[in-house]
Amino acid sequence: MADQTHVLFVEDDDVIREATQLALERDGFAVTAMPDGLSGLAAFRANRPDIALLDVMVPGLDGVSLCRRIRDESTVPVIMLSARADSIDVVLGLEAGADDYVTKPFDGAVLVARIRAVLRRFGHASGGDRSDEAASAAGGGVLTFGDLEIDTEGMEVRRAGQPVALTPTEMRLLLEFSSAPGTVLSRDKLLERVWDYGWGGDTRVVDVHVQRLRQKIGQDRIETVRGFGYKLKA
Repeated sequence: MADQTHVLFVEDDDVIREATQLALERDGFAVTAMPDGLSGLAAFRANRPDIALLDVMVPGLDGVSLCRRIRDESTVPVIMLSARADSIDVVLGLEAGADDYVTKPFDGAVLVARIRAVLRRFGHASGGDRSDEAASAAGGGVLTFGDLEIDTEGMEVRRAGQPVALTPTEMRLLLEFSSAPGTVLSRDKLLERVWDYGWGGDTRVVDVHVQRLRQKIGQDRIETVRGFGYKLKA
């Protein structure tokens, strides 16, 4: 297991849980599968997986609440699984700290592709790290925007001298903005650069992450350009 990517999978449907676990294991992942949120939280604390797949509707502790508990303790990547493409499910999961979501029923190959895309962003897989690319584009060193300081080499952010805790996805998003301050970046471009989507994705993922980032670095730091996207105020 030491050489394998360890996936925590929390799903209450026995058929889906077993079939998905087998599919992931065939693709080389080590999988810990749990049927409810409380056992999922215990497994997370005991095993410290590389990534967590959480179904929204699981008993004991629902997936959104479980995601919040995990995010309180770790920046491990989280993908939410939802039986519906319902806006409330999606937004609640992302606001809880999830990095991405997949709607059920899902194709196994699609799920694996999304897992690998997330892991690439977090540096768990080969193929380059866009955080390094964004940092290089930003020029390296410490960037300053008012009371906001971004250490692109140490991957640290400070606001008014105080450290700001960002998830890896939030950090990548900030690095993209800081690499081109004052330049409007479209949602599709951010999906491509930050989420590693080589295909169309749900732009709500971008919107929720931008809002989360604003809450941490200042609501007025990132400006919405209606009809186009977002930009970091220079």
